[in-house]
Amino acid sequence: MAEEEEEYEPSEDESELQDNVYGSPTTGSGPRICKMLEKWVPKASHYFDKEHYCYAGHQITIQESIETFGAVVWPGALALCQYLESDQEEINLKGKKVIEIGAGTGLVSIVASILGASVTATDLPEVLENLAFNVSRNIHDKNIQKPEVRKLVWGENLNEDFPRSTHRYDFVVATDVVYHHTALGPLLDTMSYLCQPGTVLLWANKFRFSTDYDFLDKVSNIFNVTHLAEFPDSNVKLFKGTVSNLNLNPTFVDQAIPIANEIKE
Repeated sequence: MAEEEEEYEPSEDESELQDNVYGSPTTGSGPRICKMLEKWVPKASHYFDKEHYCYAGHQITIQESIETFGAVVWPGALALCQYLESDQEEINLKGKKVIEIGAGTGLVSIVASILGASVTATDLPEVLENLAFNVSRNIHDKNIQKPEVRKLVWGENLNEDFPRSTHRYDFVVATDVVYHHTALGPLLDTMSYLCQPGTVLLWANKFRFSTDYDFLDKVSNIFNVTHLAEFPDSNVKLFKGTVSNLNLNPTFVDQAIPIANEIKE
């Protein structure tokens, strides 16, 4: 699958079509083939660790750090931000409750807030300071609700920190959370826990390793998965997942998920 993406070379006419942000639809019911647009804004800065972007008419400045994976803007975040900005009729975030897991620099959470969502941005404790800094410096408009920044360690204390009776989300979003690490089982547990009937999972990821495809198989066993878009120039895939009442009965949620545990190394 990855090899086919690398060989993809859009024609001149197709490239023009892709510049409409969506990209061009594939034949049948397959994913849209999208070109990653240049949303980075050249800007003079005395700090090498700050990047400037423009989404939904807003200039966004993101402080990065090379000290942790969670403080860098990865391709999946750029792909999802582009898709959310361009396809607001399909994915309408206005007035919706959104939680981002593995929020990192906060770019996706910031864009979701600009698009009208009430956002909870979560990550590991060591990432929260930079995440909160980026959220605060980019949300100035009183009409935009500032994202809430919270700690969430995948698979830990979910019932205590995010009780399902009071924490219902319209969207759970995640970008580039799947790579070569040992927390894939807890990640899947967390996705499954946060998604109740009616919740939509949006997951964008750069596919690098065979384990990425293994994780996709596990996600497909739990969620009804739709492949929304491909970004061949960066090997990013965007998926939408929904769940049924059958998949999320109380026993399934409260006990360890066997499928997720199979991924743990």
